[in-house]
Amino acid sequence: MKSTIIKIIGPCLLLALLMLALNKGNAQPAITLPASHQSLAEGVLLGSDRDLKAGVPPSHNFDLLDWSLTLPTDLNKDNKADMIYEKPLSEGFELSPLFYTAEDGGMVFACPNEGAKTSKNTKYARTELREMLRRGNRSMKTQGITGNNWVFSGAHGSVKRQAGAVEGSLEATLAVNRVSTTGDIKKVGRVIIGQIHATDDEPIRLYYRKLPDNEKGSVYFAHEVNGGDDIWINLIGSRSHTLADPFDGIALDEKFSYKISVESNVLHVTLIRQNKPNITRSLDMSESGYFKNNQYMYFKAGVYNQNNSGEPRDYVQATFYYLNNIH
Repeated sequence: MKSTIIKIIGPCLLLALLMLALNKGNAQPAITLPASHQSLAEGVLLGSDRDLKAGVPPSHNFDLLDWSLTLPTDLNKDNKADMIYEKPLSEGFELSPLFYTAEDGGMVFACPNEGAKTSKNTKYARTELREMLRRGNRSMKTQGITGNNWVFSGAHGSVKRQAGAVEGSLEATLAVNRVSTTGDIKKVGRVIIGQIHATDDEPIRLYYRKLPDNEKGSVYFAHEVNGGDDIWINLIGSRSHTLADPFDGIALDEKFSYKISVESNVLHVTLIRQNKPNITRSLDMSESGYFKNNQYMYFKAGVYNQNNSGEPRDYVQATFYYLNNIH
């Protein structure tokens, strides 16, 4: 009887040890937080020592030569959202009540639920900056693998040589002043405040959402697999349209900071609130399809209204106090 048990247990034990070894060999390595995020001071907003001036255009307080601006207007009647390119934007452009300097010196972005859109494939309107690494050099094309855009470090060497940069970070400090309050409950209160846009998809869309009956809002992001589905990751609260007041959420007009980075093909997102622990989430994008030779990236910041229903004059608004793109 004893020898029979040993004969049965022996092969089972060997099989278990073999499976353990195989699983260990296939285990994903832990993601190490890069120094650029580890070094962020706990509970200290980014750019908090900046001296912003009121009564001047946004470009007097912010370097906007690295950006173009999309507006929810169609003043030239071409059936597309108006675009303000780097040089006019950096030389004093403002358009109240959509884009202007607040009384405290912050850069205000506002966008109604209904407005001109960038293309027929876009559902929502925006008042949003688009990164332009060419800094006014119109000889460089806006789209494509050019000096105007950046790529992942996993891209082919020839692609990296053509691009304006390899990977990078976006830092911002802002307060969301208003979110939409009317229309489809599944869309109410949503606004995108930062993005990485790729050729067609978005490696990250960073959301703030506050529901009408809640005092505070959630912050979360979506990672869109190239040609695939979204992966949703919560920082505070969730994207649910039935969520009760999120624990430790962020109220309207409350300042907070974010840092979005791509380093060694990994996405890192850190949320910073005054005198509170920082929150960081990381995501390995090595299987997300952004290494392909046709994939280029650029940062976006501002307000991308995620509600196209409700009262046409309903709107979202955010004020930025610090904005920095790093490559």
